[in-house]
Amino acid sequence: MAGLLRSLRKRILTPNVRETKLAVRGFHVKDEAARELLEKIGETFLTGFAYAAESRTPAEAEERLEHIPDRFRGFAYEGAGMGLAVLDCAGIGNLRRVKGTLAGRGERHNYMIYVGIGWAMARLPRFLWPDPAQLDPLLLWLVHDGYGFHQAYFHTDRYVRKQVRETGFSWPAGHEAYAARAIDQGIGRALWFIGGTDVQQVVSLVESFPEERRGDLYAGTGLAATYAGGATGDELWELRDRAGEHRGQLAQGSAFAAEARIRAGLLVPHTRQATAILCGTTAEQAAEICNQTSPDPSLPGELPAFEIWRQRIAGEFVSLGGVTP
Repeated sequence: MAGLLRSLRKRILTPNVRETKLAVRGFHVKDEAARELLEKIGETFLTGFAYAAESRTPAEAEERLEHIPDRFRGFAYEGAGMGLAVLDCAGIGNLRRVKGTLAGRGERHNYMIYVGIGWAMARLPRFLWPDPAQLDPLLLWLVHDGYGFHQAYFHTDRYVRKQVRETGFSWPAGHEAYAARAIDQGIGRALWFIGGTDVQQVVSLVESFPEERRGDLYAGTGLAATYAGGATGDELWELRDRAGEHRGQLAQGSAFAAEARIRAGLLVPHTRQATAILCGTTAEQAAEICNQTSPDPSLPGELPAFEIWRQRIAGEFVSLGGVTP
């Protein structure tokens, strides 16, 4: 009976894989290879979601997630983060399953799991959203990234074409202005998918937004280009050049991606290539910059420590000269 209930739970909760198809989404198709890559990422995300939904324990889900190929395993953990958060929030809302995974093998994938929580929040009514006090105060802004990606990916007309911006996003309370910026970082990551990894398309999308939003959008784009891949070296050089004054933010996003992959033991060739071009350093050096500049989460000031961290990282790459004209 328990197995039957878990199977039913999986069928009810898991989104339809059809929704990850570029043709269904109306996204740009650069070529067949890019289409296959982006759709594979979507399918793997849903696989991770399904593993979380049907497993008896987080450890059981983790055991299955570890068999996903290196290039795509992080996306599976992202999907699992969403699935676990949906189960937790629909229950007593204490993120018990999420915390269990973060205390286990999922600790190496904490960035992706936090992003997955944001996906869950985009699908849940606000009264079911988790208490932000349960999360790492430095990394909780990655939840907004996941929320922003979801909204741009599934509500592209509203969030990308009409460029509607979230206002009054009071999670956590008192940080509405920065929440909008963190959501933009997720929207920028989604633009890499919406533009089909075609740099000309992606840059055109970014530059269609008001200037004050582009730095955060480029940061998300740099993260996606480095973590997901899909671009040639020449295309990445074009992305770097066209980012102009936002090259520091582009590099910051790229460095986050390198740190996430190295932390999880999933460093792959396309991440090395993207970091070398967008950051002007090796992936290992970029990740180390992230680690060395990480601030105390209780750092006082108007901006959250997460933004101070991002600014420090961007500043390091500018000072090193790797992202200057």
